[in-house]
Amino acid sequence: MDHLYLLSFLLTGDRRAAEKCFVSGLEDSRNGNPVFREWARSWARRTIIQNAIRMIHPRADAADESGRDGVDSLIPAELRPVVELPAFDRFVFVMSVLEGYSEQECSLLLNCTRGDVTAAKIRALRQLGERAESLGKPLTEAGSADQADRVRRVMTTEEISHLAATA
Repeated sequence: MDHLYLLSFLLTGDRRAAEKCFVSGLEDSRNGNPVFREWARSWARRTIIQNAIRMIHPRADAADESGRDGVDSLIPAELRPVVELPAFDRFVFVMSVLEGYSEQECSLLLNCTRGDVTAAKIRALRQLGERAESLGKPLTEAGSADQADRVRRVMTTEEISHLAATA
């Protein structure tokens, strides 16, 4: 359940929207075909992603909304860089990198081209890499080694660089 809520939160970038997306995703999967009960978790993940897409309407051609001022101060520091990504880039990153969807699956669900998905993935990985580098040094210098370690546990700069190189 924690993973499914985190998925809906990272996609929507908002706690209230995440709750709605999470609850409706669980209801949709509960009301699904009983023949495939063993697939309930996969089905719930997919319905949460589809509900988030319907709620947020991420589009490849939308204006860049990075650096949003309205990011909730209660969001854990290690999740902020993902939540602060532009909506389309955030969806692509969460779906492809964190959830393992292929670029083809992402393009079908987001109603865009594979090229749009690839470009968004590269932008997201670069932005997260730059953010990880900028966070790592000041946090360590300020004596907050525990917080810096938590940020690195989410995704290290090397992992992001490797993903960007293979994208």
